[in-house]
Amino acid sequence: MAEQGSGRRDKPAEWIEKPVPETTAALLAAGYGVLAAPLARRGVATAAEAETFLRPHRRGFHDPFLLLGMEQAVERVTAVCRDRGTVAVVGDYDVDGVAACAMLTAVLRALDAEVVPILPNRLTEGYGFQTAQVEKARRARASLIVTVDCGTTSNEAVREAIESGMDVVVTDHHVAGSDFPSGAIQVNPHQDGCNYPFRHLCGAGLAFKLAQAVLGRSGREEPLAALLRVACLGTIADVVPLVGENRVIAALGLQALAKSRSPGLQALMRVARIEGPVSSTQVAFRLGPRLNAAGRLASADLALRLLLTRDTAQATRLAGELDSLNRKRQAEERRVVEEAGEAFSSEGPGPGILMAWSENWHRGVVGIAAGRLAREFHRPVVLLGVEERTGTGSGRSIPGVDLHGFMTGFQARMARFGGHPQAIGLSVDVSELPALKTEMERAANWPPELLVRRREYELDLAPEAVGSGLFRELAQLEPHGEGNRRPLIRLRPLERSGPVREFGRNHVKLRVRQAGSGSRKSSRTVHLLGWGWGERLADLDGLFEVLGALEWDTYADGPVIRIEDARRLQENEAAGAK
Repeated sequence: MAEQGSGRRDKPAEWIEKPVPETTAALLAAGYGVLAAPLARRGVATAAEAETFLRPHRRGFHDPFLLLGMEQAVERVTAVCRDRGTVAVVGDYDVDGVAACAMLTAVLRALDAEVVPILPNRLTEGYGFQTAQVEKARRARASLIVTVDCGTTSNEAVREAIESGMDVVVTDHHVAGSDFPSGAIQVNPHQDGCNYPFRHLCGAGLAFKLAQAVLGRSGREEPLAALLRVACLGTIADVVPLVGENRVIAALGLQALAKSRSPGLQALMRVARIEGPVSSTQVAFRLGPRLNAAGRLASADLALRLLLTRDTAQATRLAGELDSLNRKRQAEERRVVEEAGEAFSSEGPGPGILMAWSENWHRGVVGIAAGRLAREFHRPVVLLGVEERTGTGSGRSIPGVDLHGFMTGFQARMARFGGHPQAIGLSVDVSELPALKTEMERAANWPPELLVRRREYELDLAPEAVGSGLFRELAQLEPHGEGNRRPLIRLRPLERSGPVREFGRNHVKLRVRQAGSGSRKSSRTVHLLGWGWGERLADLDGLFEVLGALEWDTYADGPVIRIEDARRLQENEAAGAK
């Protein structure tokens, strides 16, 4: 049985227009029109900065040697490559760690090193660089271990590697730990003393910077497209802010993905039904989950082999396996969300943090289930799967709550712990779980305003303004992701223009028009798409308004508003909105 908590789901959200920065006026004067306010909200202040944002270019990459520790890391890596020595590249089992591991493995092999890629098994080893991976590197006779997307808090494993006679280079983007062994080299923009201009690179982003530096120092041509198409997978899937250098990695990487000759990526895109240009949404919801499924339910080595293979038949087989695992992952995730959601539901407002565990939950899916429930209940959520007296799981936060900082205060009750402000991983002895839950709930006294669900929109429009021209304008803000979400549009006042068409699992499509426009030929109709909105739209007969994102419907070959929220309008509200 899952432990019981309390919470409240489906509470109506407040609709709030995002503040309009003062810099909007300058951008309007420069001719950016409907893009002026969205650009200003993303930190753009001048026309020159707008051009840099709207047209990502490799000029936006910073010198990798500005990263603290990079000079020493490159010296050690290039020395092993010159001697044709053996390097163990230790990654993680998610998309970011696998992509970073695949990238460095390919680069170092091209520089004549013998490379042994090592990925942990989520179910038998858990997260992070551990002594088990040190032993694997020792058996492979590696003289150097390079970690990617892990290692910054793995002091025991780092010390054991050094004592075994191996050099260690740690590249990681998680919150830096204390007492890092002095005999190792660390490349982490979050470590004390690092003044790198951009602190939000993910594991694959740091692997890309190391690859750039090593290739440049070795006098080799940089295969930028090949590096970026892999780096963008980790950058988008790991939900780091898609601004600054990450925006350049994502934008150029997506272009490279569409033209990829990699048999593995081609096969993956086929099973994901992606043709032509590749969007950040497709990476986040089609490619990323399939790559992640390997590490969640089986072995991340499947995803690694797919990214590294040059054999078309093997790529097709591996992509099929990943697709099957992803379907199984989806079923497991739905079950955990349903069971944990029922455990959290109650009449009261609930505690500031929600926690549950069960022997029936697969440890590989509790993290993504926690993310869904955190969005649904608008509270940080921690879920654990229990096996052999140990609960292993993940937590996901909400905007404004540093979950990693909060959980640091309870480390004494945890066997393992790590992560960053919005996502954590942990292992806890079952005997400690009830006390940990109680202590967390008592301490989770967030400011009340953080627990109010808000929908922040950027544009307030009438249906007449929605069309292909607006889509082309807003499409310049791509690629979208954390820190650069697709702008929400408040569309009002609306009335239906035709029947509602239902499809799939409670999904709907319908046409709407401006309320009161009647059947005028000049009245523009707008297509709405509602994923999971079949039952809720029944309450919106008459006049209403929606919040949604403007997307392109490939089936209808036209723009469509994907519904995020909707509510009724009174007659006086509709009149005021016209």
